[in-house]
Amino acid sequence: MPTSVTLRAVDSADLPVFFEHQLDPEATRLAAFPSRERDAFMAHWAKILADPACVARTIVHDGRIAGNIGAWTDADTRERLVGYWIGRAQWGRGIATAALSQFCHDERARPLTARVAKHNTPSLRVLQKCGFVLSGEDRFTDREGQSHEEFILTLDSRAGP
Repeated sequence: MPTSVTLRAVDSADLPVFFEHQLDPEATRLAAFPSRERDAFMAHWAKILADPACVARTIVHDGRIAGNIGAWTDADTRERLVGYWIGRAQWGRGIATAALSQFCHDERARPLTARVAKHNTPSLRVLQKCGFVLSGEDRFTDREGQSHEEFILTLDSRAGP
């Protein structure tokens, strides 16, 4: 696991990098999450950063922005959810695992839930390495009307960092 992974508060200067990350077609396919146009993306992040219940962090590896990670409470289910996005150039280096491990150490809310598209094997492995366990399955419909199957994983008070 890389030791040079750090988390810091999101700065508005990070958003253009995050925007580029979410435009990658392979990343959006794996995440089962369609990219947003620039204005919609910036409005989404403005909402995240203005919400005191959201925790958003920039993932930095070797001094460069590698992605983002955050937690929020779902308005409907009241689940405390965690999600992350790593730029494709940084995949396969243990960055997501290191970032999630650090984040779960700081984010003490339990249970902490992650939802991952069933075909997103790399993210499933990251979550399991960090102590998340399979707790269910579901389906969701994305903004473009596509239906996807997902695994629900949970980190409870007895597990994780």
